[in-house]
Amino acid sequence: MRRSPEQYRGPRRGGRWTVGERRRTRVGTAPAPGTATALDELELREGGRRVDPLTGTRTADLDVERVLAWWRGFEEQVFSRGAELRGLGRELEEAARAADTVLERNPPVLAGDVFGAVAAGFAAVPGVPALLAPWFAEFARSCGRAAGTRELADAARAGASAVQRAGAPGPGAGSLVDAMVPAVEALAGADAAGVPAVAALHAAYRAAADGTRHTVTGGLVDPGALVVTWFFERGTVV
Repeated sequence: MRRSPEQYRGPRRGGRWTVGERRRTRVGTAPAPGTATALDELELREGGRRVDPLTGTRTADLDVERVLAWWRGFEEQVFSRGAELRGLGRELEEAARAADTVLERNPPVLAGDVFGAVAAGFAAVPGVPALLAPWFAEFARSCGRAAGTRELADAARAGASAVQRAGAPGPGAGSLVDAMVPAVEALAGADAAGVPAVAALHAAYRAAADGTRHTVTGGLVDPGALVVTWFFERGTVV
């Protein structure tokens, strides 16, 4: 039986919702040369190993339930690993709570509704959360009823531009943009190759992680770039 977004939420803990059901991924070996599909070729270029989403989801776009699970996983990452973000952790926790308030007041019906609520919550918190609000707003605008690879690619491209217009430095400055831009390129490549959404998010996650590694200063990566990497990472397990 198909569950509503409300039923998909897990038990509430400490004033926030957690994911009620975690889906697993499994890592397999790459196929032999000459037998790879467009999906396999993209993943070979990105990481050399193929990650298979849960059976039955490889070709599916992300509907409202799966996007909501994506948000819950990302939120859980922020709350459980916020110390790694230094001072940014508290700001993001506040933004996550604000987003949850919007979601509780207006339960999402479409995939884009989830991103819209997150954008509204982040916009209410000054600093990096407010800077990320246009990023989520573009995901809300592009995704609509469901998020496929084309919609995700369009959203990330427009979102990275919007964040820079809002005041973020350009690529190469060691900021969150250095995680966004490689992810944008990976999603564009996935779209051109006809790769399904979850596999495309794997490519974006690996690209964002690589970009984040290039922001290291004094032995620490930029916390904003790390947040962008977490965002894509949690999209790979829905």
